[in-house]
This record gives sequence, C-alpha cells and structure tokens, in this order.
Amino acid sequence: MSLKGQRVIIMGGTSGIGLAVAKDASKAGASVVIAGRDEVKLKNAISELPADAEGAVVDAVSINGLKEFFDKCGSFDHLVMSLSGKSGGGPFASLKAEQLKQGFESKFFAYFNSMQTCLKTIRPGGSIVLVTASSARTSFPGTSGLAAINGALEAMIPTLALELKPVRINAVSPGIIDTPWWNVYPDEQKKMVFSKMASDVPVGRIGRPEDVAHAIMFLLENTFTTGIVLECDGGIRLK
Repeated sequence: MSLKGQRVIIMGGTSGIGLAVAKDASKAGASVVIAGRDEVKLKNAISELPADAEGAVVDAVSINGLKEFFDKCGSFDHLVMSLSGKSGGGPFASLKAEQLKQGFESKFFAYFNSMQTCLKTIRPGGSIVLVTASSARTSFPGTSGLAAINGALEAMIPTLALELKPVRINAVSPGIIDTPWWNVYPDEQKKMVFSKMASDVPVGRIGRPEDVAHAIMFLLENTFTTGIVLECDGGIRLK
C-alpha cells in the first residue's frame, strides 16, 4: 500500500488541500505533478516541494488543455481532484441561474473533464480521489447551489467505481477547512466566522488542509477501498 515510486497528479495542487496532499505524497516517496490555473501560485507551490516535483498551468475547464497536459504527463498512478469554485453559493431566493452554471462549470465539469481525459493514461489499478464538500450532505442555509454541485459529484462515485474498475474511485468530503477559499473575508471577519463555526463543530475547531490530506492519502494507499465518500468534517454533519 506504499506510494513509493508511483506518480501522483494533483489538479488544484497549488494551495490548500491540494498542496498539502502534494507534500504528503512526496514524503511517501511518490513522484508528484501539481496543476493549477495561476502561474504565480504554481511557482510558489513548487518552491515548497522537493526538487523532483513537477508543475503545469492547466485550466481544467479546457478539454484541449487537459488533453495536452495528460499526454505530456504520460502514464501515472493516481489523480487527485482538489479544484474549487466560488460560484453557486448564496440564498436560494436570490441565487441566479448563471451563478449556479458558473459553479458547475468551474467544479463539476472541471472534475468531469479531467477524469474523462485521464482515462487513457492512468494505470489500471490506480485511483482517482475527488475533493467534494460537506454541503452535499449537510443542511447549511445558503448552500443549496453548492450542495447541488458537490452532491452531483458524490452521486457518481459508486457507479464510476464499477464502470472504471480496476481504477478505484473515491471522494473525501471536507467540512469547514482553513484554506485560501475563505480569503474573500477580511482577516477580522474571517476570524469571527471561524470562531462561530468552531463552536458548532463537535471536535471544537476548524479543519486544516493537513486533516483532509491525511484522509486522501488513506484512499490513495489503500488498494482495497473504492466507491466511497469519506467524511472529514469534524462531525459538523451531526449537528
């Protein structure tokens, strides 16, 4: 169940959960390739990884860009999808259809395109792990659009595990995690939001990217696990 000598591609590997996975996989002896849309973030992320780590600027919405990327990468063992989209949130009554479409485009279809495109080069017996979100399974006011996006991805997991075997397909569903996704808030407001949220989580704290990376590493390494959505939410779904 070791990743030593294996090749791991991480879409959205330039920050947050994706970068934490890249660091853990590198420590486990894997050869890591990270991809993201922002060249500056990519360079900064590469500087935090071992010298043999590779990186590429890729927009997962672009099918042609993905084909070029996966062709260049060649054969590999594992794909981690850790892309995030900010569109699709907000109260249902004022949620615009265009915003929800943008949310699906930047996450659901980015995942869909990446998974479909990689099938020619992923190793039989390898794995794909999707990072979804607890909004798919927990009732948070203002997240019906995000629930639709992440719920659609999670609904595919069991079927894909059967269709794409022997490639294993799993997902990790994080709760409230301190990642750059929250940087839209000013520091003081973010601190207040996190403090309130932490009081609602059974474990009593906000999650860290490393928490979710640890769960993803389990799914990459455990060759007897497929077709599941692994909750990593601090118990917020129990509230």
